[in-house]
Amino acid sequence: MPVVMARDLEETASSSEDEEVISQEDHPCIMWTGGCRRIPVLVFHADAILTKDNNIRVIGERYHLSYKIVRTDSRLVRSILTAHGFHEVHPSSTDYNLMWTGSHLKPFLLRTLSEAQKVNHFPRSYELTRKDRLYKNIIRMQHTHGFKAFHILPQTFLLPAEYAEFCNSYSKDRGPWIVKPVASSRGRGVYLINNPNQISLEENILVSRYINNPLLIDDFKFDVRLYVLVTSYDPLVIYLYEEGLARKRNWKMGNTMDKRRLPIYVQVL
Repeated sequence: MPVVMARDLEETASSSEDEEVISQEDHPCIMWTGGCRRIPVLVFHADAILTKDNNIRVIGERYHLSYKIVRTDSRLVRSILTAHGFHEVHPSSTDYNLMWTGSHLKPFLLRTLSEAQKVNHFPRSYELTRKDRLYKNIIRMQHTHGFKAFHILPQTFLLPAEYAEFCNSYSKDRGPWIVKPVASSRGRGVYLINNPNQISLEENILVSRYINNPLLIDDFKFDVRLYVLVTSYDPLVIYLYEEGLARKRNWKMGNTMDKRRLPIYVQVL
């Protein structure tokens, strides 16, 4: 998947050294994009971790490409970059091509990035990844483009701010309802309720109407995950991985989900 390419590689590609350009044309780690101004893009190969192919490492080593990992322990990312000839620099260093961070960067840090530097987070991407912000943005889209165009989630309330509205709706339909933390993942902290008294209001949570007749696999509720890489928002560029993952789930009323999960790999067409 294309991720980053240093400026010095682009300058080399546009130079008059024909032999250098030809060798890059045929290299498996380089893909050329653009029209009149051809731009080299680095392509990472997952199997390079196992093959340790020197031909794969040569581009990163030749152009002294570097990376740093900040506030996370991404061993797989480190292995991929190392296999492609990148060398790691100190987290405080400003001399790098790629920063892989476990947190969102402040605007002033983003403004200091050069053309040859990339990070793994778009500004304000939490507007999509946090459940409370996603809920608010869907409501905003419903107001802007019409309810039917964005009727993609069940009735939902953000607590404790909308607790009174939730209780009013609960009095008309007692559930069940599903509770989710606004900033968690992997099903942590998710549980079902039949009564508002079962809800803890010590932190922000989402409460949604539980779908009574969902699509099931062998009588199990399941979720489907599609893996995508977004490299640009303007223009919008999205790469969809060719396989997805469906996971069966066993829910118990009033408790967190059962830890037994039956993975099913599905082909995304």
